[in-house]
Amino acid sequence: MSDDPKQGGGTTAAARPLGLVMATALVVGNMIGSGVYMLPASLAPYGWNVIPAWGITIAGSLAIAAVFAGLCRAHPKTGGPYVYVREAFGRDLAFYVAWAYWISLFVGNGAIAVAAVSYLSAFVPVFATDARLSTAATIALVWTMTAINISGTRNAGWVQLIATVLKVIPLAAVVMIAAMAAPHGDLAFPDPHKPEIGLAAITTAGTLTLWAFLGLESATVPAGKVHRPEKTIPRATLGGTALTGLIYLLACSAVVLLLAPEVAAHSAAPFAEVIGRYWGPDAAHVVAAFAMISAIGALNGWVLLQGEMPAAMAAGGVFPAVLGKLNAKGVPVRAHLLSSSLVTVLLLLNASRTTVSLFTFVAVLATTASLVMYVAVAAAAIKLRAVRPWIAVAAAIYALWALYGAGPEANLWGAVLILAGVPVWWIMRGRKLATAPST
Repeated sequence: MSDDPKQGGGTTAAARPLGLVMATALVVGNMIGSGVYMLPASLAPYGWNVIPAWGITIAGSLAIAAVFAGLCRAHPKTGGPYVYVREAFGRDLAFYVAWAYWISLFVGNGAIAVAAVSYLSAFVPVFATDARLSTAATIALVWTMTAINISGTRNAGWVQLIATVLKVIPLAAVVMIAAMAAPHGDLAFPDPHKPEIGLAAITTAGTLTLWAFLGLESATVPAGKVHRPEKTIPRATLGGTALTGLIYLLACSAVVLLLAPEVAAHSAAPFAEVIGRYWGPDAAHVVAAFAMISAIGALNGWVLLQGEMPAAMAAGGVFPAVLGKLNAKGVPVRAHLLSSSLVTVLLLLNASRTTVSLFTFVAVLATTASLVMYVAVAAAAIKLRAVRPWIAVAAAIYALWALYGAGPEANLWGAVLILAGVPVWWIMRGRKLATAPST
């Protein structure tokens, strides 16, 4: 294997600062964002349909994780999804998959940053009333995370590890509370007949649980920064996905059982309400603090990816070569600056109250690109024989099922998002950068 920082292989731990613990924290931390704190309220109306929905989502996510694990063993290079699709189907299709995924990264980061500052408003109320000040704080947060990532991958890894440990605390707390309440009969189980268990309800609930798993591929993108990526990344991807699924299932179920489904469904802050019954009236601030930490940790991890993806595309010859240049610490500084600048533009647009709903809509649409990427990667695994065919087929079927659950409007606009890359693709072909050597 080469010692090039963009390649996989046997470089030293110092050159590849992300070990198994930090790589797993990247996977878990990117999946567990601020959205989990509202997930119990979203799932409560579906009653027992949530159980098979969680089962399908966890099984489907593990199938996708297994696909990424198998592909990484064979192709442990920076870029993850882009590299796998390129090896299987060539640069053209790989460009569109990576383009859509990159857009989903920086657009999603804008939404995560907004969520983090919204939780901060619990401590600094002016952020809730002054849109300009709130936007300024959000932009400052994005660039702070960018600076941490530019300072070195190890620094970003430590931030991710600490944030991941902290964000799990309130989730573990509600599980412990439910375990203590169970012997006293204080749990409220959903009515098995309201609503009836049905395929439509399971599909809708499954779509809601799916959003919580986006990011399971996180460790594959910065493969050049991971120590022994062909072994570490598969373990981190599968282990992190399984651990996150278990945390979600236990924590969300505990909240619903402690509040009762009809209460959880109408709760603006279900975790705060549960913890408040045991920790007192200041629970809202406690949970807001942890939710803010959770969002900041997720933002840190996704900022790492939004820099690594365009750098990998540049190294593959489908993006300007300048974005693939690394500094002395092996960080693609220019790619980070470009991605965070685009996030800043989106946030400035979001400063207008009239654009908030549009911005939120675009952020939701961006997740569709991740599903398209999962389908493409599953197909690549079949062609490259990276995993057993039935695993890749199961992953593809699950991703297609999730796309169906997202609805036709999201899929239509997701297609528009992907087609927006056509002009860039033609420009790069015109410059003959698409014929650059493979990495």
